[in-house]
Amino acid sequence: MRRFLDRLYDAGLWLSAITFGLIAVLVALQIAGRLLDRAALALSLSPPGLTIPSLAEFGAFFFAAAVFLGLAGTLQAGGHVRVKLVTQALPERVARWLGALVALAAAALAVFATWSSALQALDSYQFDSVSYGVIPIPLAIPQGVMTLGLALFAVALVDAAVTLARGGTPGHLAAEAATEEAN
Repeated sequence: MRRFLDRLYDAGLWLSAITFGLIAVLVALQIAGRLLDRAALALSLSPPGLTIPSLAEFGAFFFAAAVFLGLAGTLQAGGHVRVKLVTQALPERVARWLGALVALAAAALAVFATWSSALQALDSYQFDSVSYGVIPIPLAIPQGVMTLGLALFAVALVDAAVTLARGGTPGHLAAEAATEEAN
């Protein structure tokens, strides 16, 4: 099960990286189109007018996808900001159970956010809601990706809570310890 979950979190990170890459490609293509237009004008030619319609919307939707798909993997890598002031002052056993309770509380919030996001995506699908840009993008698509990322994050938080409750070291704590050793 551990291997499956780690691969799931890694898949989320890869999808996140791919969406960031897509943003870069779209922006580079838009810049190249503008440069071609300027070069054509400088040569007294008619500019080709190469543009990417709805670039801002595509970029925003890809950015949201990247952020939400990367939540679980970032947690596992110890990349989320955590305040350890209280847990460092507590005995290890108490700190472990407090960490498990905090992870469960965060998981409850993530489950609620997942549920709310899923309802919104379902509504958008049922009502055929689309974006307002030049290219009408069905809103259920980015909302569904956001829901997937939130669900993955909720799983990662439950995983961390269970691992702590069983006496193990969750991924985020192992990553933080490795970072502290390296420094």
